[in-house]
Amino acid sequence: MDRYFDLDQQTYDWCVRAFDQVQKVLGVRIKMHHEHRQIDSGEIFLFNHFARVETFIPQYLIYKETGEFCRSIASAEFFSGNDRFAEALRNLGVVPNDHPHLMELLATDILRGRKIVVFPEGGMVKDRKVVDDRGRYSVFSRSANERRKHHTGAARLAIGLQIFKLAVLYRARINDRTRLEAWSRELGLSGVDELLEVASRPVTVVPASITFYPLRIRDNILRRAGEMLPGDLSKRAIDELIVEGNILFKATDMDINLGHNLDIREQSTWFEKRLSGLLARDLPDLNSIFDIDYLNERILRRTATQGVRIAISRLRDRYMRDIYQTATVNLSHLASKILVENAENGTMVIPEHRFRETLYLAVKRLQAHREIRLHRGLCDPDRYQPVLETAPSALSQFLRSAQNAALIERANDQLILKDKLVEEHHFDEIRLENPIEVYVNEVEPLKPVEAAVREALDKAGTMSQRDLAYEFYDDEVKALEWDKTLYSKRKHFEINSRETAAADPSPFFLVPDNPKRIGVVLVHGFLASPAEVRNFGRQLYDLGYVTYGVRLKGHGTSPWDLRDRSWRDWMESVEKARSIIETFVDEYAIVGFSTGGNLGLVSTAERPEAIAGAVAICPPMKFRNKNMRFVPLMHGANRIVKWLSTYEGVMPFRPNESEHPLINYRNMPLRGIYELTRLASHLNSVLADIDRPVCIIQADGDRVVDPQSATIAYEKTNSPVKELHWIESNRHGILNEDIGDTRKRVFDFLERLDQGLTVGSAAADLDSSDGSVVETSIQATP
Repeated sequence: MDRYFDLDQQTYDWCVRAFDQVQKVLGVRIKMHHEHRQIDSGEIFLFNHFARVETFIPQYLIYKETGEFCRSIASAEFFSGNDRFAEALRNLGVVPNDHPHLMELLATDILRGRKIVVFPEGGMVKDRKVVDDRGRYSVFSRSANERRKHHTGAARLAIGLQIFKLAVLYRARINDRTRLEAWSRELGLSGVDELLEVASRPVTVVPASITFYPLRIRDNILRRAGEMLPGDLSKRAIDELIVEGNILFKATDMDINLGHNLDIREQSTWFEKRLSGLLARDLPDLNSIFDIDYLNERILRRTATQGVRIAISRLRDRYMRDIYQTATVNLSHLASKILVENAENGTMVIPEHRFRETLYLAVKRLQAHREIRLHRGLCDPDRYQPVLETAPSALSQFLRSAQNAALIERANDQLILKDKLVEEHHFDEIRLENPIEVYVNEVEPLKPVEAAVREALDKAGTMSQRDLAYEFYDDEVKALEWDKTLYSKRKHFEINSRETAAADPSPFFLVPDNPKRIGVVLVHGFLASPAEVRNFGRQLYDLGYVTYGVRLKGHGTSPWDLRDRSWRDWMESVEKARSIIETFVDEYAIVGFSTGGNLGLVSTAERPEAIAGAVAICPPMKFRNKNMRFVPLMHGANRIVKWLSTYEGVMPFRPNESEHPLINYRNMPLRGIYELTRLASHLNSVLADIDRPVCIIQADGDRVVDPQSATIAYEKTNSPVKELHWIESNRHGILNEDIGDTRKRVFDFLERLDQGLTVGSAAADLDSSDGSVVETSIQATP
């Protein structure tokens, strides 16, 4: 073991602390994705190489998560001389690639419990082209000026180390204590017991992929600083200054996906295992398994080595495939693939709306391939749906970049593809001249990407509005999945673990074979989910109504999610439901419970088109809890505390004693209650604008909503056709529990709307002499 290249913990810790500080000013957002304990059990970590910034970040992340040191390899040119930089590299465990005992050094580190970081491509693959014309993996070598296979060093290290472990176990079986004690001393282990424990564990290789998004090609401060140096900058220097600068100082996502750990024992055939055992039997020490002279010394040993080399090549091919299969696919990959597919087919002018539709459909098709790692922008409908519109979205930056590189032109709703898009470019120019080709090359090994794009190209322009509506409904289901994931991190655990809601929170869309004339949009209440109205929705479907059950943003996931939402976010959920159902019926009613009733009335007032009528059940204009008046004050206090400190406010959540604990959150975010009061205030200001038929149903003893809310809503609504029903109950959830024939009253109202009948109106008498509640009488006239 070469002590000259040993790790220095003080230097290592200092560099980690320094990078902690530097990361705060960098634009790059680093995210490492891996399964539980995957990173702990891994030993040899393999990464693809596209930018210099990658050469130190993996070690930093591994150390931050495990506390274990990582050895890495660098070009020998960095160690020429004995300057302070070379010394710092040595202290950090970096070893030159021409070290005479490189393999032994790395193997010893692994046996001591350290981890190794290797870039098996052997250099930066700037064009991301890793598949040749025959579908084989290879990379361009600048030194040889040709394509070559990937290095086998990591495979040699892994298999050689496994053979040494077999040698240890063999010596233990024959009770060669002397040899075992010598090996444990040479490796710096505590004794034979530790050596045997280490030998019993498999050698594990972890293939990993690093993906940057987006790629930018604009000049930056590094390029301008470089131009101040004497001499002209080379193409290589210009490329690296621009690309590296944009990665470091612009908002760039760096996604690191760890593939499945490869147990080296499972990667060899039975015959290769026999050959490995043969080599292990007379192995004198660790270095010998990496010594070519020793391996070629005898015929039998040389024959066994040749067989093991086959296993090494196959392992190399396996982990390189896994590296490229774990790339994170993003929007620019799909957009680039669509443009190049068109160009290669000779279609050089594309209607922009058709391109946008194709891109959206490609996203949707790729989501079905669970084995593909998707960038979060392809998982969150709020981020990928806007590509269908011309408003600014994630697509905007991609199109600007393509225009800046003179790869496309945009005019009159058309994308005009330029010949440059499919021309060859120099290795050190391609990232600047044609980033679209770089994107396409990166996903070339991922066959599902090609399949998704081609299917989207076939479908675009042929789908009906109803087909697209079903895609949008699926987006609402995907949004639930994404929001759940987003709010299931460690900081959310304590609140989430207290929740009891187990009912299915998914939105639902039910289309009968022979639907009625009108449809129904169902909107659940505050703290609940579509589970609150699902049974009612099924009844509507059975009666022949096209029925959509909305999931309001922030609901059905985590109280933390609701804490980040405004009432306008809830309104947007309602509007999305309306846009979906509008392709199936000419008119529809909005039926909302509690907060859902308020949202339905606001939507009716602000966009009455296609609305046949609105039903609001227990709409909260006023609340029973008098402390609600202090909510704006408390919300303001929370914002101040959060601004002044790292604490999550003075009272971020309040307990909720729900009537339906399997449906509702147990913890109410104060922000959510504040948004509830804002919604009620806004509704109060637009009630007079409602001119559609309105039905209001209210429990007279509601313990959540002040029953006066129903009277306020009824009286302020200017609809010439309106009715008010009173239900004798002290419960709030009268729709879910169907108290006092609440559902029948809704059914009757909807039936009259569907038949085109006029609803008579009469206010409830709240001032009767005996204090009882008098229900509105209803008359239907032709």
